[in-house]
Parts: sequence; structure tokens; C-alpha cells
Amino acid sequence: MLAYTIRRLLAAVVMLVIMSMVTFAIFYASPTDPARISCGKNCTPEQIVQVRKALGFDQTIFVQYGRFIKGLVTERDFPENKAIREAAPQLVTKCAAPCLGYSQIKTSKVGDLLKQRLPVSVSVAIFAFVLWIFFGVLGGIIAALFKGRWPDRLLVGVSLIGYSFPTFFIGLTLYYYVALKWQVVPIPEYISPLSDPVGFLRGAILPAVTLASIFIAGYVRLTRAYMIEAMGEDYLRTARAKGLNERTVIFKHTLRAALTPITTIAGLDLGGLLAGAAITEYVFGFNGVGKLAVESASQSDLPTNLGIVLVAATFIILANVLVDVLYAVIDPRVKYA
Repeated sequence: MLAYTIRRLLAAVVMLVIMSMVTFAIFYASPTDPARISCGKNCTPEQIVQVRKALGFDQTIFVQYGRFIKGLVTERDFPENKAIREAAPQLVTKCAAPCLGYSQIKTSKVGDLLKQRLPVSVSVAIFAFVLWIFFGVLGGIIAALFKGRWPDRLLVGVSLIGYSFPTFFIGLTLYYYVALKWQVVPIPEYISPLSDPVGFLRGAILPAVTLASIFIAGYVRLTRAYMIEAMGEDYLRTARAKGLNERTVIFKHTLRAALTPITTIAGLDLGGLLAGAAITEYVFGFNGVGKLAVESASQSDLPTNLGIVLVAATFIILANVLVDVLYAVIDPRVKYA
């Protein structure tokens, strides 16, 4: 088990390096001049040249990537050009490792931007994850146990309807009716769960429900399908023949077998959501990573875009590693060499 975990972590590091190379090439080796993008639409040719020197875009793509990787392990100074730093030391910005770059547009280090926004996205994502796993799996179990009867048809029908609505529609509907018109919950606002857990739950319930509603629909159908498939296995008939009660058969054997594929999907969904949910954060005014990604894309902020993509890739890859390790806990049939 330990050897397998180490191998998976090493493979994750290799994948992250490859991802960083591909992403860096897409952003900085594209035909579009990154200096012109960073400078803005109204820059003169002379200003573009200055920006190119200041940000190190006058160097080859290999040198730029080498500086980026070096900044992940050692301190990095901005502007990149040494002559500019010596001529104007008061303008030098020091970026401690791990340094993800410097945003010329936002005049801030990318790492600082992500530190401000990540807690918002992560806390709301985990809140939504708990909701959709609980209600999605529970609904799927009920639908499977009542296969072909009205509870099954009702749950599957409602999940299909919920799955068909876009995120912004659900969010705006909840915001207008639940928060503004009916005032069931207060106006959504982000409060740190570390400082006020109850305030966080009250302020983030609508964004979390908005995100969870999309996933609940899918997990009801997935759980139902895997439960029905597992219920037809020979070992369950053997368990019943040995005299095990139905609750033990369902929750200890059937559900445990059905959760294995669901865990894979849940890990990927959570990993992607941890990097931010742009539409939901915009609807409710939460300053998370998703909203930062939209702002950076609209402003052509390449360093910030690169940092967000790498953070998102890290979450997804680590979620894959965690899911693989959890297989042994969930499914005893899985063996690791």
C-alpha cells in the first residue's frame, strides 16, 4: 500500500510538470505577443518594448519557463530585467517560493491573489460536496430499492428536471425568491467558517445548494444504476442465504460495491470544483477563484491565468491519487502490489 501510494505521488509530480510545460507553452509561446497583451490595447510600440524587457518576454521560451520553475523553489524578483531592477530598486517586488508569477495588470503577486480567493472556493465547494454526496447517494439508494415503483420514477424524473436547468438559472432563482422575496435565508455573503461557522452556513447555503443541485441529479442516477447492478451479484444472494438481515446486505455489501465507481467520479468533480465555480461565484458575488479566472481571462492577465490553471490541475491530480488510495478502503476486492 505504501509503495503504491509513493508511486502514485511520483506519477502525480510528473503529470504536474508536463501540465506546467503545456500550459506555459499555450500562454507564452502562442503567436500572440504576451508583451502586447500585458501592456494593454492603448500601449505605444515603445511601451510594449519596455514591458517586454521588464517581464522577461525578450528571452526565449525555455529561459522563461526555467525562471518560472526556479521561482517555485526559490525567491524570484520582479521585474525580470536586472538592469531595470538596479536602476529602480524601489520598484522591485520580491516573490517568495513557491512563486507563481507577478500580475502586471493587478500589480500583485499571483500567489497572493490565490491565497485571498482560494478559501472562498474551497469552503463553498466542500459544503456543496457534502450536500450532493448525501442527497445524491441517498436518493439513488431509495430509487434502486423501489425500482420500477413510484419513488423510483419520482426521484429519476426530478433528477432529470434538475439536471436540465443551467447553473445561473438555479442560482438566480434561489437568490431572488429564497433570499430576496421570501427572506428564508439572509442575503448570501462569504463569512470564514473558521471565524463564524454558523454565519458561514447561513451565508453560503444558497451557493452550495446551487452547485449541489447540478451534481445531485447525476449522482442519483449513477447510484441507482450501480446499486441495481450490484444487487444482482451472486455473493449477495449467498449473503441472504446465510441469514444476513436486509440492512446489512444493502449497506455493508451492496452499497460498498456500488460506491467504488462513484468515488472516482466524486473525486474528479470535487477536484475541479475546488478551483472555483465561476458562474455561481459571479451570481452570488463571492470573490473566489472562479470569479478571479473570469476577470483574468477578460483582462488577458496571463500570469494569473497560468497560476489558476496549475492550481486547478493540482487539485484534480491529487484528487485522483486520493481516490486510488481510497479504493482499498471501500472495496476489499482491490489489491495493491
